[in-house]
Amino acid sequence: MDENIEVVDFKFEEIVYKTTLTKKFAARTQYTPPDSRKVVAFIPGTILKVLVKEGEKVKKGDVLLVLQAMKMDNHLLATRPGTVKKVYVKQGEVVPKRHLLIELK
Repeated sequence: MDENIEVVDFKFEEIVYKTTLTKKFAARTQYTPPDSRKVVAFIPGTILKVLVKEGEKVKKGDVLLVLQAMKMDNHLLATRPGTVKKVYVKQGEVVPKRHLLIELK
């Protein structure tokens, strides 16, 4: 057996296995839970309308902006009540997937 191979404990369904990890698996991006204060693009698209301004109070369910993607208008809603801290996009802007659009405080 190669001495450069690192054996690690891998826990799955309450059982701990001794195994080696591929380079791709070891270098993967760790999962981070979504932050309810940040509204991000779930798909690449074009910003059709920004319906809020910085400093504006919003309630859960309020429409913050409209993102057009794949010929559909997607109304992105506030997932929590708060105040708009910063708007990172403007009307007509093309955004990639996971781009930060609006931040609440």
